[in-house]
Amino acid sequence: MGNPARKFSKGRTSRRRAVTFKASMPQIVSCPQCHEMKVSHRVCKKCGYYDGKEIIDTLKDKSK
Repeated sequence: MGNPARKFSKGRTSRRRAVTFKASMPQIVSCPQCHEMKVSHRVCKKCGYYDGKEIIDTLKDKSK
């Protein structure tokens, strides 16, 4: 088995490995209550619902 002729720098190694750990974009889905686009598995910012239950009272927040 062959050996490298010279040492690879830390920068070159990091650049090669950087593609492996690239973060993917979060999944965007439609809210079943208000049909606004939201990040999956999160509370909807517009209506405040998650999994069919009201988590955040949006009417109270808008009155402030």
